[in-house]
Amino acid sequence: MPALGTAGLSEAPPGGAAPAVLYGRDRELAVLAEVLDAARTGRGGALAVVGGLGMGKSALLAAAAGRSGEGFRVLRVRGVRQEGSVPYAGLHRLLRPLANVIERLPRHHAAALAPVTGGGTETAPFALYAAVCSLLSEAAAERPVLCWIDDAHRLDRVSLEALAFAARRIPDVPVAMLFATRKGHPASAVRGCLADLPRLALGPLDEADAVRVLESLARGNVDEELATEVVELAGGNPLALAEFAAAFTPDQLAGNAPPPRALPARSVLRAHYRRRYLRLTSGARRLVLLAAADDRLDVGTLARAASEDGIDLRELEWARASGLIRIDGDRLEMPAPPARSSLYADASPAERRAVHELLARVLDRGWHAPRRCWHRAALADGPDEALAADLAESAESLQSVSRHAEAARSWQRSAELTADPETRADRYIAAASASWKAGRMRRARAMLRQVRPCTSDPGRLGRAALLQGEIEMVDGLPVMALWILQEAAGHLADVDPPQALTALLQASAAADTTGDRHCHRDLVQRAIALAERSSPSASPIVEFVHCYFAGMRAAALREPDEAYRRLRRVLELADEVADGSVKSWAATAAMVLGDDRRARDLAARAVAGTRDREGAVMEPRALGVLAHCEVLLGRYPAAESTAREGLRLARAAGQRNQVIEQRALLALLAAFRGDRDTALGHLDGLAEEGGQRELVRATSLETWAMACLDLADDRPADAAARLRHPVGSASGHPMLRLLAIPHFVEAAVRAGRPDDARRAFAAFERWASLARGPGRPALAERCRALLAEDDEAAAEHFEAALRRHEDGDSPLEMARTALLYGHRLRRGRRPRDARPHLRNAAQIFQRSGAATWAARARAELRAAGETLDDPGRPEESGPLAELTAQQLQIARLVAGGATNREIAAQLVISPRTVDGHLRNIFARLGIRSRIELAHLFIA
Repeated sequence: MPALGTAGLSEAPPGGAAPAVLYGRDRELAVLAEVLDAARTGRGGALAVVGGLGMGKSALLAAAAGRSGEGFRVLRVRGVRQEGSVPYAGLHRLLRPLANVIERLPRHHAAALAPVTGGGTETAPFALYAAVCSLLSEAAAERPVLCWIDDAHRLDRVSLEALAFAARRIPDVPVAMLFATRKGHPASAVRGCLADLPRLALGPLDEADAVRVLESLARGNVDEELATEVVELAGGNPLALAEFAAAFTPDQLAGNAPPPRALPARSVLRAHYRRRYLRLTSGARRLVLLAAADDRLDVGTLARAASEDGIDLRELEWARASGLIRIDGDRLEMPAPPARSSLYADASPAERRAVHELLARVLDRGWHAPRRCWHRAALADGPDEALAADLAESAESLQSVSRHAEAARSWQRSAELTADPETRADRYIAAASASWKAGRMRRARAMLRQVRPCTSDPGRLGRAALLQGEIEMVDGLPVMALWILQEAAGHLADVDPPQALTALLQASAAADTTGDRHCHRDLVQRAIALAERSSPSASPIVEFVHCYFAGMRAAALREPDEAYRRLRRVLELADEVADGSVKSWAATAAMVLGDDRRARDLAARAVAGTRDREGAVMEPRALGVLAHCEVLLGRYPAAESTAREGLRLARAAGQRNQVIEQRALLALLAAFRGDRDTALGHLDGLAEEGGQRELVRATSLETWAMACLDLADDRPADAAARLRHPVGSASGHPMLRLLAIPHFVEAAVRAGRPDDARRAFAAFERWASLARGPGRPALAERCRALLAEDDEAAAEHFEAALRRHEDGDSPLEMARTALLYGHRLRRGRRPRDARPHLRNAAQIFQRSGAATWAARARAELRAAGETLDDPGRPEESGPLAELTAQQLQIARLVAGGATNREIAAQLVISPRTVDGHLRNIFARLGIRSRIELAHLFIA
């Protein structure tokens, strides 16, 4: 059987080594690695790993030992049910490898261990426990010891108490003790002995990791519908996933046979649940089966069902004690999802019918209608149009209160009971839409696959393709989404023009994500032609899309009057359409118009609208638009907060493309502050993922972020090269390249390439001229200042930029401008005029958490002859205190190994000037070489 791990494993290596692949437990492995690393350095520790049956406790310990246990003496014991009542049995097996060490112990400790080694009679507990501590300490004198106690709940009580006693007394000994025990096991010894040890609880795997486990264990590619059903049935339990995978048939793997409805008949887990179930009284078994048949059962309903069925409700305590059900407030639930399907499958048809009929009778409140209908449907043996219609009505009522997961289940069952194929297709589409809104992308795709066999109607095929394209946009390949959405528009063009235009709007978003400008241009032409053919005044959405695309085309063709007229109409129509996604598009139109504050307002309303109408599924995208609007305004802290929320929701909804984009944006915001560690943390693995999915917008954000880090580290040539030749595509994302031009101008000017900077600035200057707010014009003035050939013109533009910054929302950009201005003034031999700007820049950077930039500003200020208190940097003392600020800065660079030419480039002075300063430094300090200078800083 395939090896099984915490999150599912591929195959176990020979010889019992750590498994080769372990999914979904990176956090847990890191915790275990900390314990082992601490023991390796002499700080012992213990940890109890707690989880239910099949959650992978043993595999987790094996993986941790395999990855971090090198150099340890490993002592391992596994609790065995047959020896649980035999005193000392566990210690006997664990300590046998230390027989030679026992001989080195003091006589009284060796005597206390005699019962363990089989050479004496029972001894006092404390003497035994102390002897075990002494033995482990003596063994650890040679090399660190790892005690690995698996299935601790099955150890005999004496052994468990002795090991727990030792675990509390090893903080100063290089011993790591790892206990694996089953959650909820009734053994009181486990609860008492390990209660005060640090605990690591293993929860179920999330859907993405569960799918990876299933794919790694299956004997071939797993059909998507099969994966969806099995992952839900397994409930994140790795053993359940392994047992399902081992029992897949070739037809199931190929999607030609229905997925399993419960664990295989020979399943270890299924047998475990069945044994617990059969130990119960008949009344307790009926109560458990009621909970298995209804996952929303409450105590009140259960009480009515028990009364009607003649069951003493006190038998509920037996059911609870078995661990098969749990009461959480007023709700009954089954803690292990595989138990629900297994016990339901093991029940006879008569038993299942009896509990459904009973529940249909006692669910008699008005709000019980959807569940009552569900239980009636469970009794149906074939198509039933009346029952299908009732289920559809229940699904609609569930969706109206945002209970999308339950609605999806009702829509699916309604489709299964529907005889008419066209109506069945409609209900499968509704099931897919509800699953999509519940954040269950795989199930939504599985439902959409049922549509095409049911219908050839263009409208239905178009609606299915539109939904499939939207799903692919957030959790697939945007290039595939682009073609699917164009196909949807083709199906819908004649039967539903507004929906067709919506599909083209979404397709343009896919083209924008991939940076495909040619396809985007074709989509614009196609959408305008369709909107004109459909009479734009016939529907607000038709007019909205027509004006949006016509305005964007006019802007691209540099027809400002037409662009302004069309896009202003887009902003007016956004107030007439309730759809939150429409407001996101309107926010984009406002950005093009230069009205950044209006764009932010529309984006914020889009977030609120999607939250109210669509649930969490559309919110990550809307939050991404809002974060970009905040960036345009220079409100970087607000943008960071918004992007973090978008990242959290995207991860929760399984929207991997949105996760990548939000991480890229967070990296850029950290790079603006010069925070290299945070930025690189967000970018870790992003280039590879983004490249595989052709997310050009995300990879362009990464390039921009890396260029900002180069600027912060005073490497302008590297920054200019990155922004001129973006990684990942020939040209990068057009809009992001435009937004990054101020950084490119700064980098190119400082790298000695002003002509490149001027050519790039021309495009930004045209765009900034449209802006109504102060942000973009301030950046444009800063670029003009950097490009100015004489100091007087530069000063004029810097002053204009600072005035505009004062009316804006971006203190960080104001500080960047002040730093560049101060640098220009100092280089122009006006240090006194430079100091106020450099001082302001340093203080703003410090308040903004931009430590790298604050250090740069303080260095410039010292070079201008003034020192700003820096609590993080000790004052220079001794001979170095005799140097001027400029000399001290040059001395530090020399001590760091920089050449005169490198110093001259960084400080924007000539190499000859550096050489003169260096001679004066040597004279003042009474030294003769660079090596002696470096020694002064080391000292």
